[in-house]
Amino acid sequence: MIEQSRVGLVKKAMVMLVLATLAACSKPTQTITPYMSENPNNLSAWGIVAAKDGRLDLGNNAIPYDLNTPLFTDAAHKLRVLWIPPGKAADYREGEALDFPVGTVIAKTFYYPKDHTGTLLRTHDYGSDFAGTGLNLAKVRLIETRILVHRETGWAALPYIWNDEQSDAVLERTGGAMKLSLQKQDGAAQDFVYVVPNANQCAGCHAINTTTRAIQPIGLAPRHLNKNYIDNTFAENQLDHLHRLGVMNGFDSAKTAPRNANWRDESEPLDKRARAYLDINCGHCHNPRGAADTSALYLDRPEHNYPRGNSGLCKPPVAAGQGTGGHSYDIVPGDTEHSILIYRMASTNPGVMMPELGRSTVDEDGLALIARWINAMPGDCNASP
Repeated sequence: MIEQSRVGLVKKAMVMLVLATLAACSKPTQTITPYMSENPNNLSAWGIVAAKDGRLDLGNNAIPYDLNTPLFTDAAHKLRVLWIPPGKAADYREGEALDFPVGTVIAKTFYYPKDHTGTLLRTHDYGSDFAGTGLNLAKVRLIETRILVHRETGWAALPYIWNDEQSDAVLERTGGAMKLSLQKQDGAAQDFVYVVPNANQCAGCHAINTTTRAIQPIGLAPRHLNKNYIDNTFAENQLDHLHRLGVMNGFDSAKTAPRNANWRDESEPLDKRARAYLDINCGHCHNPRGAADTSALYLDRPEHNYPRGNSGLCKPPVAAGQGTGGHSYDIVPGDTEHSILIYRMASTNPGVMMPELGRSTVDEDGLALIARWINAMPGDCNASP
């Protein structure tokens, strides 16, 4: 009896040892290095994400995050990671991105899921996007990782392209292009050229103030972050999580913070879903201070009630040309066929399409959402475009 008890204790100790070993192995081991002047040639030097033992692992103390409604980039999936230097914290700002301290590093890795044959998939299954413990490289193909680092002189944007071996990514300040083929959900193949922006083009989106032209984060604003992040690392509202970790100051509660809708959540109002989609995809330029401020079409911050004209309703375009498609108004209520917004979203012509950067294909689901939104609008423009 005593011997059986001893055997049971030994077995229990062995199980505990194995579990402890597995837990230790799952913890991030690489140290994150915020380079304040140097631009490392290899992404692995940063330590924020690194390919190791068949996985893309996150660095020590890296914080994964997600957005209520993400930016469309040729249907690529994204693993987003934030690192704030120990002992420092971001300041909460309600209407724009959090004010991060010098030394902060943000990494966004673009990838596509793949099947057992290596075929890249255009899929709506975003489960791996919330992989706080990293990505299984047997199931994904890594394309690029974009680094934003907050230096003494401001934010710097650095694009890294993953090698064919998927072992590391190399700094390509001039950007790059690669031919890809995705299998759509109906089985059809979609061939296109995926474009990695160069370091200067990053300012096309991230310099949201045309006066200062200063680069800054976009997605890390409260309205985009105000949601739960659920995986096996934590299940908690992201704003509350940052506050609890002690890396965000001046914050009260996620319940009182602004929140964009999830554009795919059909339980949310159509208007909120459409405005959230336009905010993240268009609002960084189409705002009163942005690169498209002269258009007077403002699509940022759904909580703002801009005057009817600034919202695009029955608003004539500031500049005529091929970008209008011969139409007279940005948005014609109940009439997608004559709305410039739909015309430009549906195009891949560089002289017509909107957004101008970040895509070579049409976001068919996003286009359908905005078309449904416009068609549901009452009234008309009392004109025949």
